[in-house]
Amino acid sequence: MCLGIPMKVISIERPYAVAEVGGVRRQISVDLLPEVEVGDYVVVHAGFAIERLQEDEALETLELIRQMEEKALEDEISR
Repeated sequence: MCLGIPMKVISIERPYAVAEVGGVRRQISVDLLPEVEVGDYVVVHAGFAIERLQEDEALETLELIRQMEEKALEDEISR
């Protein structure tokens, strides 16, 4: 299974950018998305920005991921 994570672009020095999620910053490639600008949300997979997202869509996805993580921790604790 592959998982792309929404991240916010913090800075760009093409062909790379720095993106952040949950206080963690990563260098990513933006070669596939030449239209990306600082402040945009992108889906990151294997170090590449593969799609731009609207902010509300990105935040909704991140909230769902957080809820899944919370549920998994609750299940682990109850075992």
